[in-house]
Amino acid sequence: MFHYNHLRMINYARSLADILIVGVSTDELVSSYKAKPIIPFTERLQIIEALKTPDIVIPQHTLDHSEIVKKLNIDAFVVGDDWFGKVRLSEGFRRSGILFPLRNGVSSSNLKKRYMILMRRI
Repeated sequence: MFHYNHLRMINYARSLADILIVGVSTDELVSSYKAKPIIPFTERLQIIEALKTPDIVIPQHTLDHSEIVKKLNIDAFVVGDDWFGKVRLSEGFRRSGILFPLRNGVSSSNLKKRYMILMRRI
């Protein structure tokens, strides 16, 4: 679920890049490590494509980014700090992997939980 911290992270990545490539996780990928996304992949892809910031938007099929990093000659990789310890950020990058600090506990998972709590009150 796209939220404010995603927007902040994409804008930060834009400040580092001559060309900004944004990956959108496929439904199959997301379902491999948590519940199926509420918003289907094609709609999530269109949301990111509608932003002015990315130059290129690609599907993300795996959490192993080494092949795409080499193929697209990626210099830096930005990911939310909630992925600390889950993604290797140094292999294959000419510059670095960067953990972007998320704020106020805003995450897709937390937003879904808050929504479910609100719905139960209705």
